[in-house]
Amino acid sequence: MNRIALHVWVSGRVQGVWYRQSTKEQADANGVSGWVRNLPDGRVEAVLCGDANGVRLVEAWMNQGPPLATVAEVVVEEIDPAQPFSGFEVR
Repeated sequence: MNRIALHVWVSGRVQGVWYRQSTKEQADANGVSGWVRNLPDGRVEAVLCGDANGVRLVEAWMNQGPPLATVAEVVVEEIDPAQPFSGFEVR
């Protein structure tokens, strides 16, 4: 299994539109661990860890988000996948 981890920041209309909960659902469905949270500046921040295929599927979904979201930009940084997470958490 090829494990990767991504640190992701999403801007646009991404708060108050079920973006975090929908991200958790996508992560759970794809076997991805990590977390997602709202930032004070209106962005959403997430860390995605797991099998490269599952992580990339969630990353691709985050570029669109749930139906009420309007994603303006997604910034992605690869990070060390060694940090263990137990499941996926909405913070």
